[in-house]
Amino acid sequence: MIELKEGEIPQIAKKGDYAIIAITKHGVELARGLHQKFSHADLYYMSKFERGDEASRHIQLFSGSVRLLFPALWPAYKGLIIIISLGAVIRMIAPLLQDKKTDPGIVVIDDKGENVISVLSGHLGGANELAREVAAAMGARPIITTASDVQKTIPVDLFGRRFGWEWDSADKLTPVSASVVNEEHVAIVQESGEKDWWMHDTAMPENLKVYATIQEAREAEPQAALVVSHRLLRPEEQAILENGVLYRPKVVVLGMGCNRGTSAEEIEAVIKETLDELQVSIRSVRAICSIDLKKDEEGLLAVTQKYGWEFATYAPDELNSVPIEDPSETVFKYTGAYGVSEPAAKLYSRNDQLLMNKKKSGNVTISVGIMSFT
Repeated sequence: MIELKEGEIPQIAKKGDYAIIAITKHGVELARGLHQKFSHADLYYMSKFERGDEASRHIQLFSGSVRLLFPALWPAYKGLIIIISLGAVIRMIAPLLQDKKTDPGIVVIDDKGENVISVLSGHLGGANELAREVAAAMGARPIITTASDVQKTIPVDLFGRRFGWEWDSADKLTPVSASVVNEEHVAIVQESGEKDWWMHDTAMPENLKVYATIQEAREAEPQAALVVSHRLLRPEEQAILENGVLYRPKVVVLGMGCNRGTSAEEIEAVIKETLDELQVSIRSVRAICSIDLKKDEEGLLAVTQKYGWEFATYAPDELNSVPIEDPSETVFKYTGAYGVSEPAAKLYSRNDQLLMNKKKSGNVTISVGIMSFT
């Protein structure tokens, strides 16, 4: 049992991604039922409602003020599902609030289980989606107040998130979001990345207009802009971001070969130099790919781990199935493949046209491809 004391952060036994908290008789009943349907959640309730099966069901009991439990739960879970009155929850979590990019999603359920309210971190923290899931599991009504969800428009802070897109800067998220929900003219320019980003079953609002190029969008004089590109924008294009957000889709593929024992520092330096030469953002890199002889190459593994990129490798026969510009008998002699970096990049990107076919730099050979989405 967890004994909650003033000035102490309690020790908890975290197993799941979410925590369910209850402090009343009816709340405990709801929580126990919900816990059975949410296998990825941990359940906490007051010890005075102990049933005797808590240990076998991995339920954690506590005594003392529930307010003292939240400092331990806050950094540990992706989301908190709280069966306590909304006003009380707000007072208890207020001292813990930091930033919407780090705060967990908070969902509150009333004591009768009729309403499931998304309270905090609706988008980035996932509370809106969590509220919908919990409501569906309970047969309750989800309460979502986020403007972009209610109006069925683009949530600027989540645009492309399911594909792994990242924004270059969060500075303009708030004003651009305001333009979207206030139905101002918002330009959308997509140069790369997944195409099926519209999330609603209704037509896109008329204030959101898609343009083929940044120049075309600028000429239309929108109040805000959403730009999706792997490129480093040219100086004359930067004006589109005065009230705009630049998203980086994960589309850049680095085909790489190297001599055995090449350092991670040399590999990383070649990557950065090459991307700078091509004016491509490193934040759009998705993967490094090579021949399977390199699957244990420490330098390549270290770089992919540092940046969180995928590391894909191919057998020689797979690489030889791809037409390349300059097949090498020497490379074939040592690897069984007529090329490594170029065919690997083409295989992963599923694109026969590369940004850079092949460049040799020191101990490293690099090719750069862009994934194509139709």
